[in-house]
Amino acid sequence: MTDETGIDVYLGLDVGKGDHHATAVSRAGKKVFDKPLPNSEPKLRELFDKLRAKHGTVLMVVDQPASIGALPLAVARDAGCQVAYLPGLTMRRIAELYPGEAKTDARDAFIIADAARAMPHTLRTIDPADETVAELAMIAGFDDDLAGESTRIANRLRGLLTQIHPSLERVLGPRIQHPAVLRLLDQFGSPAQIRKAGRRRLVTL
Repeated sequence: MTDETGIDVYLGLDVGKGDHHATAVSRAGKKVFDKPLPNSEPKLRELFDKLRAKHGTVLMVVDQPASIGALPLAVARDAGCQVAYLPGLTMRRIAELYPGEAKTDARDAFIIADAARAMPHTLRTIDPADETVAELAMIAGFDDDLAGESTRIANRLRGLLTQIHPSLERVLGPRIQHPAVLRLLDQFGSPAQIRKAGRRRLVTL
């Protein structure tokens, strides 16, 4: 995002689960707001409306566009503010240019706002389609994690079966994730118990 035409105030939001820290700076770099902000729609909307009424066009910038940053973005857009985000790696590099090393919410919020004012080329736009893609990526990533964990558990079971009874592993191993096979192992537990159960009980189960 490189076009800052028409922006009157730059609002940096260091987002948090319960509270954010909001710092707004004017085009001249003067702080016009610098306070903690509860993570609630009414409080967010109140701030956005106040800044727009007093200063004009507001650009709100966050360092996390997904998860805990989703509500401020949605409310800001609905309130008529422009929105963007400053990637985390870029922010860390920019932070090195500012005095002081202590990492605080207030300092981070100011850096986000001032970077938006002085270095608009570092910002990234946020389109509704981008948010949808991010949400889908998160869901798909969760599914991938579950699939990976399922595969690891199946491989461990096959490894144990190979140690105990290689012949049984050759029969059950390829079907180890089938509910019937898992139930059989859970019910009888060992090759000896499976043999003792007999064909009829196994088929019934």
